[in-house]
Amino acid sequence: MAAAGAERGQPRAPSGPARRRRPEQTPRPSAAEPGAGPGAGPGAGPGAGPERSVARRLLGFELRDLSRWHRFVRLLHRPTDPAALGAFRAAFGLLMALDVPQERGMALLDRRFLDGLEVCRFPLLPALRPLPLDGMYLLYAVMLLGALGMMLGCWYRLSCVAFLCPYWYVLLLDKTSWNNHSYLYGLLAFQLTFMGADRYGSVDGLFRPQKRNAHVPLWNYTLLRAQIFLVYFIAGLKKLDMDWVSGYSMGSLARHWLFALRLLLSEQSTSLLVVHGGGLLLDLSAGFLLLLDATRPIALIFVTYFHCMNSQLFSIGMFPYTMLASSGLFCHPSWPRRLLTRCPRWLRGGLPSTRPPRHSPDCHYGARGGLRPRQHLAAAFTVLYVLEQLFLPYSHFITQGYNNWTNGLYGYSWDMMVHSRFHQHVKITYQDGLTGDVGYLKPGVFTQSRRWKDHADMLKQYATCLSQLLPRYNISEPRIYFDIWVSINDRFQQRLVDPRVDVVRAPWSPWRRTPWVLPLLLELSPWRQRLQELESSLDGHTDVVFIADFPGLHLENFVSEDLGNTSLRVLRGEVLVELVEQQRNHSLREGDGMQLPAGQYHKVHTVSAEPSCYLYLYVNTTARALEQNLTRLQELRERARNGTAPEPLPPELRPLLGEPLPPGAAADPLVALLLRRERRERERERGAGLGQRLRRFLRRKLHLFRRSVLMTCISLRNLAVGRPPPQRLAQELAFADWRPEEEEGGDGGATDTVGGDPEL
Repeated sequence: MAAAGAERGQPRAPSGPARRRRPEQTPRPSAAEPGAGPGAGPGAGPGAGPERSVARRLLGFELRDLSRWHRFVRLLHRPTDPAALGAFRAAFGLLMALDVPQERGMALLDRRFLDGLEVCRFPLLPALRPLPLDGMYLLYAVMLLGALGMMLGCWYRLSCVAFLCPYWYVLLLDKTSWNNHSYLYGLLAFQLTFMGADRYGSVDGLFRPQKRNAHVPLWNYTLLRAQIFLVYFIAGLKKLDMDWVSGYSMGSLARHWLFALRLLLSEQSTSLLVVHGGGLLLDLSAGFLLLLDATRPIALIFVTYFHCMNSQLFSIGMFPYTMLASSGLFCHPSWPRRLLTRCPRWLRGGLPSTRPPRHSPDCHYGARGGLRPRQHLAAAFTVLYVLEQLFLPYSHFITQGYNNWTNGLYGYSWDMMVHSRFHQHVKITYQDGLTGDVGYLKPGVFTQSRRWKDHADMLKQYATCLSQLLPRYNISEPRIYFDIWVSINDRFQQRLVDPRVDVVRAPWSPWRRTPWVLPLLLELSPWRQRLQELESSLDGHTDVVFIADFPGLHLENFVSEDLGNTSLRVLRGEVLVELVEQQRNHSLREGDGMQLPAGQYHKVHTVSAEPSCYLYLYVNTTARALEQNLTRLQELRERARNGTAPEPLPPELRPLLGEPLPPGAAADPLVALLLRRERRERERERGAGLGQRLRRFLRRKLHLFRRSVLMTCISLRNLAVGRPPPQRLAQELAFADWRPEEEEGGDGGATDTVGGDPEL
């Protein structure tokens, strides 16, 4: 199929002035430049004109192009404008350069990979180990330079490899950082490595004229479009899960100020119709709407709003902006070129070319002509890659060891936001294998993440690591037991794993189901509506926890002194409540309840043949009394100000009126608490303006980038000439950590906590 302005057959590079060329024309939609879908858009070439078939109008190619392998290869190697691909390359490289110091963690590498740090790590492959700290900074510097090289199109292939290899190493080194969008970044970088994305708006094009403004084969766009299409569509298929359709996956999201429809609809209706229904509809349809010329403008409006909203709702880094940048791949490939033609003439000299693209030896021109082996290989790669991406999200029947209540492995399922979890209770028990002594560990000790609580493979790695670290603390041959209570999508709190199993010696294989993972009690899912009704009827000082437990197991719990009014009520099954200090037992059946003593331990044994369900009803009497006292102080201050107080305020209450505390008078702690609350509220109101929030945001980001650069320079210096004396190194670290005084006192001064000594 002929491209606009192209000759039939394979083009040859001009060897001199003897060959006469046609005059260049303004670029327009053509069969060589697809506008909608994986093929070409409306334009010239065979079949163009009013007699074009429906397939060509909708898809940009004829269905017969798929009937033979050689026709399919020619279709994938149609010459296509490189402008949109170059624009995506530049945007993606910039976003990855911003991602490296932030979500990849370059700014805080010394807190994650400090030499000699006792910490448990969770690599995908057990053989993977982090480099020394200075080596990790060097690796991240290479990754950052690779991202910048991709953005500029400078030494393009080398830059892609320089980014891709460290990125996947860092991703595979820590499973706790896996998520869908981090996996997507790696896939996009992998694809760009094999594409001609440096043929437009790149530094390489300035020094290699044969690349500058040259066509790229259609498969470059087809592969990227297919990837983004699958992200949308499979995410929509995953949202057909009954929890999402019923509105239980993101139940609290409707309270966010972005959902203004809650002024017209109830919170429950907003959650069901807008959050869940709208999200499902958009994911299922976005890919199709972006592919078609007629529906693309509407799709661009909705996906732009969707991703801008996600950037405010969730802390997901550069993902919304990456998806926004990918939307341009579905538009006509010449859209950046057309946009640049609107710039003033004096400015065009420093911008990419607006002239039509030139011939490229990588493309196939005309309906006839030989195909090279490399073109067959590129077509096969495209087909195999798309098939692999279709298979992976549904391949969990192979890697059954990573399946828990939801299917693993973590990142490539595209089940974004389908499952929300809430952990009520986590207990780690160790037992000395020689003496039998039992003790408890602080949950998360020796770790820098909390995701280990949800995955059996990470629990196995964590237990193995603890068994290697605890002997340093005089615990011989330790046995490790986990008792993890979690609610998924507003269900009952229930155990994830069997607390009687020593996970150190428990079997685990990536290819078989983990036997010590307890099943999710799906038969109790219909209770969720009733649980929500019970929870919504409570006041601000009353809390409720819904528990489901298996026969033969028990829950050990402690009621704090602050919770002076705590009761337990059985919803289903039969339990035996053991009051440990009183050495008394109470048998409760469905509908029975009892008060629990504060400041004491108790155990709830499930004695029925089926799982038991019960609830705790907590009334925080201490918090209620505190709020009542603060309210009385506020009323007393108002009466003192308007002159209706029966007597003057005592000396310890004078600060309520803004007066200093008289000498010798003891400060009232309630007055101090009230004044602190009001001061924080005033500061919050002052900082709630758009300008203040933007200023804090920019300061935080500037600190991250500044610290990344300084710590990298320190590490590169250490590798080159050796480490300086500890005193000088400490001064350099303090300088890297410095931030403006107002930032240190605000909410931007928070730092991550690294694992320390265990609490035994």
